[in-house]
Amino acid sequence: MRTGTGTGSGGGAAPGDEVLVVGAGVVGLTTAVRLAERGLRVRVWTRDPVAGTTSAVAGALWWPYRIEPEARVATWSLASLRVYGELAADPAATGVRLVPGVHAETVLDGLGEWAKEVDGLRQLPPREVPGPYGTGLAARLPLIDMPVHLAWLRGRLKSLGGVVELRAVTDLAEAAAEAAVVVNCAGLGARDLVPDGGMRAVRGQLVLVENPGVETWFTAASGTSSETTYFFPQPGRLVLGGTAQEDAESPDADPATAAAIVARCARIRPEIAGARVLGHRVGLRPARDAGVRLEPRPRPDGGLLVHNYGHGGAGVTVAWGCADEAAGWVTGG
Repeated sequence: MRTGTGTGSGGGAAPGDEVLVVGAGVVGLTTAVRLAERGLRVRVWTRDPVAGTTSAVAGALWWPYRIEPEARVATWSLASLRVYGELAADPAATGVRLVPGVHAETVLDGLGEWAKEVDGLRQLPPREVPGPYGTGLAARLPLIDMPVHLAWLRGRLKSLGGVVELRAVTDLAEAAAEAAVVVNCAGLGARDLVPDGGMRAVRGQLVLVENPGVETWFTAASGTSSETTYFFPQPGRLVLGGTAQEDAESPDADPATAAAIVARCARIRPEIAGARVLGHRVGLRPARDAGVRLEPRPRPDGGLLVHNYGHGGAGVTVAWGCADEAAGWVTGG
């Protein structure tokens, strides 16, 4: 049954009102947490178990990667960076650690003003950049163990009275019939739910291996190539990547692609070549041609629909900033 009276346009939802969040990836759960922290009764509908979402497959390093619009992304990213800095105080519980590493093929002067707010971000002399790369940045950034972090988000939501329900949604009208305020965090699912023809999958493939002693992360990823090179040391494994294949949606790991990923990473750290493979992962990043859609849409029935989707491969990077803005639309400030 639909409950609550908030519309987000005339003062917003009030404490005790019900809000329904569609989607339980990192964006959906983080948004649900922020809403629950404001005293709202939050339900999350998800087609897949939290551990089966695209977010659970992510690397996941904080960095504004392949995401627009630039000005808003900067604000969302820095807000998220501050939160992750706090969560890193308890990595075992939150899955967030601050880890040093190198972004190859990246020039500090080519980044936006947001880069000045990232403590310790510095240009490296060419001799200090690993592998066959002439430029690179050094940084100590949040690296998130996503299975742990998603479990922490769900636990945080539960402690605030929120619930996660396994329910596939075929039309946002289903959600609107249940709650006066709906927040659409459906990711790639927004392609059919909205519908939004600008949504497209960007396929990412990863290889998980035993960590041969790598303690720092590394990335070399241009904004145009479908092949990327990165490795992220996570507890119990080393995550190797990757790919950024637009409009490719196969969920199956390709053996030739996996071998190429290992080979590219081994050019940076030769010991990776002999690491035992633990598994393979494939995820479909929810990219949007026009960039992130984060906006309120008053409904004809007097309710409110807030869209929060299209984050591509940077959902982790902007999750908290987007959640704050979405919660502001719902509560009127």
